[in-house]
Amino acid sequence: MRFFAILCWLLAFVAQPAWAASSPGLLSLERQLAYIVAASPGDVGVAALDLRSGELVSINGDQAFPMASTVKVAIAANYLAQVEHGRRSLSDTIGGRTASRLMEAMIIHSDNYATDLLLKDLGGPSTVQAWLTQNGIAGVRIDRSIARLLGDRRDLYDVRDSSTPRAMVELLRRLDSGRLIGPSSRTHLLGLMSRCMTGRNRMRALLPMGTQVEHKTGTLSGLSSDVGFITLPDGRRIAVAFFARGGTNRPRTIAEAARAIYDGFAAAWRTPFTATFSSP
Repeated sequence: MRFFAILCWLLAFVAQPAWAASSPGLLSLERQLAYIVAASPGDVGVAALDLRSGELVSINGDQAFPMASTVKVAIAANYLAQVEHGRRSLSDTIGGRTASRLMEAMIIHSDNYATDLLLKDLGGPSTVQAWLTQNGIAGVRIDRSIARLLGDRRDLYDVRDSSTPRAMVELLRRLDSGRLIGPSSRTHLLGLMSRCMTGRNRMRALLPMGTQVEHKTGTLSGLSSDVGFITLPDGRRIAVAFFARGGTNRPRTIAEAARAIYDGFAAAWRTPFTATFSSP
């Protein structure tokens, strides 16, 4: 029965593509990701953006998913932007710890208390949301503190504190390009993301040993997510966002999708595409 559902899903994909246009070399990757998503018993959203070429592949890329702790990337970026403007310092003491230590705990260990201390110091969720809106980032919503989010009744389809996969990779692209934070802040944030200790069974799990990854995970009951950057052997960087809601074995689905993206983008540019045209 599941095989029949997957087959119907793939036929629909071929007949009426629902994702962003990509180069011919990435069509096989789109199909593979479509298969992985269709085979998952849950609800999965994926987006991957080549930061050099601008090529985007996404499945359910415009569907909103809870961010959970992946929101901490935006909070860190907003704080670093404040540091650049001289309004705050990483040496500021907040709740008995320096902002630098709090940011390390937030990104590396996903410390929720450290996150809420930084968020409160910034002015709360509305301040970070206003910063994203001011910078033209749509599709990302920040409505509650982590404590409030965890304390509220859980609804994995609540649009509060959510992001679409496409919006998340756009946020990552702007962070990487220096449009949201400067070079030193970018280096600082990516350094923390490269040391992320959570979610070892997700994005990193099936990538070749030694692959450079900077990422941040998110977890709620019934939700697993992972967002960040994967560097290919030729130095190209891919911004990625994975959200898996419901079903079982969500980390495995994320790991398989991440490996497919790694292989797919690497293969797409190793093999040149030659178009042939016949005369009318």
